[in-house]
Amino acid sequence: MDSSPLTFDVIIAGCGPAGAMLAAELRLHEVRVLVLEKETEPVSFVRIVGLHIRSLELMAMRGLLDRLLEHGRKRPAAGFFAAIGKPVPPGLDSAHAYLLGIPQPVIVRLLEEHAIELGAQVRRGFAVTGFEQDDEGVTVELDTGEQLRSRYLVGCDGARSTVRKLLGVGFPGEPSRTDTLMGELKAEAPPEEIAAKVAEIGETRKPFWLRPFGEGVYSVVVPAAGVSDRAEPPTLDDFKQQLRAIAGTDFGVHSPRWLSRFGDATRLAERYRVGRVFLAGDAAHIHPPTGGQGLNLGVQDAFNLGWKLAAQVRGWAPEPLLDTYETERHPVAADVLDNTRAQMELMSDEPGAQAVRRLLTELMDFDEVNRYLIEKITSIDIRYDFGEGPDLLGRRLRDIDVKQGRLYDLLHRGRGLLLDRTERLTVGGWPDRVDHLADPTAALDVPGVLLRPDGHVAWIGDDQRDLDDHLARWFGEPA
Repeated sequence: MDSSPLTFDVIIAGCGPAGAMLAAELRLHEVRVLVLEKETEPVSFVRIVGLHIRSLELMAMRGLLDRLLEHGRKRPAAGFFAAIGKPVPPGLDSAHAYLLGIPQPVIVRLLEEHAIELGAQVRRGFAVTGFEQDDEGVTVELDTGEQLRSRYLVGCDGARSTVRKLLGVGFPGEPSRTDTLMGELKAEAPPEEIAAKVAEIGETRKPFWLRPFGEGVYSVVVPAAGVSDRAEPPTLDDFKQQLRAIAGTDFGVHSPRWLSRFGDATRLAERYRVGRVFLAGDAAHIHPPTGGQGLNLGVQDAFNLGWKLAAQVRGWAPEPLLDTYETERHPVAADVLDNTRAQMELMSDEPGAQAVRRLLTELMDFDEVNRYLIEKITSIDIRYDFGEGPDLLGRRLRDIDVKQGRLYDLLHRGRGLLLDRTERLTVGGWPDRVDHLADPTAALDVPGVLLRPDGHVAWIGDDQRDLDDHLARWFGEPA
């Protein structure tokens, strides 16, 4: 291996979902990217995670969804909030209104392959141990003693982020009060016996379930005996002990596919940016996995940051553009932390919490309440503050029909898009950054919209001068 210093535009610490996705987004704009991953091999345990609606939409925008669908299982987009079993609410505003259950190692592998196909370099077995930044860039030191130079550094290195700690950014919140065991195991007990016992216990104790996963395999969630270091994996005996303590039987569980432990620690980085160093994914926020939002939140961070950081590297970013990463994504993470806190309280077996849970369960029979909570969990309710305007401004635009097929197919290159029903508008001096589709038949009820590369609506209208102002606001001065 050549150990001489290399020059990059962006170095990313961590090749999890957020780091790999960010690398791919940067490479769409020919940014020189190096991803450093301290683990020599990808994670081996096969934990199933869920991609929610907004993440599926983003994957469709980059032409990745079909790859993921080959390895996942579609499930109804319901029952996420505090595991309250309600049906899918009618009228979810998405062409991808489902959950995709997929092994986390598969997601990481596909995203890493995508980044490498686009030209990103990934070096495994290298950890960041220090860095210094100046007006021109960041000098990154590795555990090998090697020093690398880049214009920017992004910490996607998880909850125990070395980058965040070295940056001196606070990570306030609450430590774990309770731990939960989660895994996939085979069970010898008859399915009807398991279902009856789970239903009985589920009336008063959350979280607790054994959900069939095919061929005698169950997804098992059971409270742990106490709080432990998350780095310490549970054993099969831990599961048997807790199942017997709570259900009076261990259901004959055996042959685990994977076992893990999670706590309810909830923390949010005070800042997402200090100079030329950024935080994303679990390095910026951690919370209980209730509702399955963590991986999705990190991937969506990467989509928000990627095109903005690329714009800065390419030299056309408007002055405040990079700052909008924090102003947009920090409140989103704060909202996720709040809703997971609420869900954890609703899963308590305390009488007061159970009373509130019963009340909310009744309220969720109203479609409006059910839809509100599902849209919150799946991130399709997000509206960034772009100033006054129609409700659609700042929101993501669904994957609508256009004359060339589907809208998201036009966003594969990670560029902006002007969707023009008037056939009179133009992208003027921004053709190197923004595509233009004149389509009077597009399924929109407004004359024109300007989409950012992440699919959020940056402008609505039919006035060219106003459009030019917004093109400059998001895409810099014309070429």
